[in-house]
Amino acid sequence: MEVQETRVQTDRVLTIPNILSMARLAGVPVFLWLILLPEFGGPKADGWALLVLMFSGISDYLDGKLARRWNQISSLGRLLDPAADRLYILSTIVGLTWREILPLWLTIALLARDLLLLVMVGVLRRHGYPPPQVNFLGKAATFNLMYAFPLLLLSDGSGWLSTLAAIFGWAFAGWGTTLYWWAGILYVVQVRRLVKADATAG
Repeated sequence: MEVQETRVQTDRVLTIPNILSMARLAGVPVFLWLILLPEFGGPKADGWALLVLMFSGISDYLDGKLARRWNQISSLGRLLDPAADRLYILSTIVGLTWREILPLWLTIALLARDLLLLVMVGVLRRHGYPPPQVNFLGKAATFNLMYAFPLLLLSDGSGWLSTLAAIFGWAFAGWGTTLYWWAGILYVVQVRRLVKADATAG
């Protein structure tokens, strides 16, 4: 979880929060392999895929909490944490779309928002600004999507549990997608203000 930094930042690499973030990153290809296994003639391994996602969610919470508590906020950690979030969301979108659990329109909506942010980061770099920090809405959106995806994966079955998972999964997906775009629009507004102020100063 990215930290709104008010403490001293360290350049150490091997901190507990960074190791947790690295482990989350290492879990991305494992998760994608597990979720796509049935598509290539292998056994269904959704239970293991859900465990990997659970580990991701727990470690996402812990790395930020421990970084604050132990004063181990680092430059590397500020890069690893959002990268792990984005890659988990991307891999889950790819896997669930491939499995036809996510509709294509929702996949396009989520990927279009990420493409918009990449363009904004490019604009900021041209003007000498770093990427904008993750705001509360962005974190809330990620939180909702990270709940939605495992529930939707669990809904790919039969019985009352799958039905219940589908109801809550689509609710979280709707909230998460809305917040995802809301946060993206706020980034665009923030970038526009910075570029405008830069042009005025120049």
